[in-house]
Amino acid sequence: MDLGLSGRKAIVCASSKGLGRACAMSLAREGVAVTVNARTAETLEATAQEIRDETGATVTAVACDVTTPEGQDQLLSACPDPDILVNNAGGPPPGNFRDWSREDWMKGVTANMLTPIELMKATVDGMIERKFGRIVNITSGSTKSPIPELGMSNGARTGLAGFVAGLSRETVRHNVTINCLLPGPFVTDRLTGNMRFRAEKAGADYDAFFAKMAAQNPSGRFGQPEEFGDACAFLCSAQMGFVTGQHFLMDGGVFRGTF
Repeated sequence: MDLGLSGRKAIVCASSKGLGRACAMSLAREGVAVTVNARTAETLEATAQEIRDETGATVTAVACDVTTPEGQDQLLSACPDPDILVNNAGGPPPGNFRDWSREDWMKGVTANMLTPIELMKATVDGMIERKFGRIVNITSGSTKSPIPELGMSNGARTGLAGFVAGLSRETVRHNVTINCLLPGPFVTDRLTGNMRFRAEKAGADYDAFFAKMAAQNPSGRFGQPEEFGDACAFLCSAQMGFVTGQHFLMDGGVFRGTF
């Protein structure tokens, strides 16, 4: 299927590795000029070159901290009029909420709620003017089924979901959609880190614990980032203009709910 994205421009945040990288790669394969972002310049440029080599797409690498005003200015200067915005950020660390300070909370909320809102604010009116826009917020399956040790992520990402619920109904008449992709267990650094935390907490061998958890998924495995990236690209497609304000859960069937 031709997704109708050739010639479009995209910003993909936190895209040097993991799910962000997969989204950037899938969009680039569709002929999208991609601006990728991460804090570590060396890792980011290596990823950018891999995407160029594999897809032939134009890829611009912007190494910055996008949670700061200065970082956002750098990113938007490199791609001032994106057709597609993929918001993404590494989640706050797991732990017990009794151990988290106000400063810890502000970092989590800034990265996982306020920064995506600020980037939407900076780009959505241009999308409306051009009559095309796709905004995808990578959040978490925890916004539907909270994970106790990820309380900070649960709170910040669910706050973003509430904000999107309102704005997405105002922009869709202009062919600008805003949706969320909710990853469950995908094989990323984030997942392996959380698995290591849980294994240590349980006093279990990491490799055995990892295999056990993967086997317990209804699919019998964890997801691969490439699957997530292709779903993101489809959500950004020309064909998805009638879908907005939705929260697409990709977890292999872990969430046992009808809705």
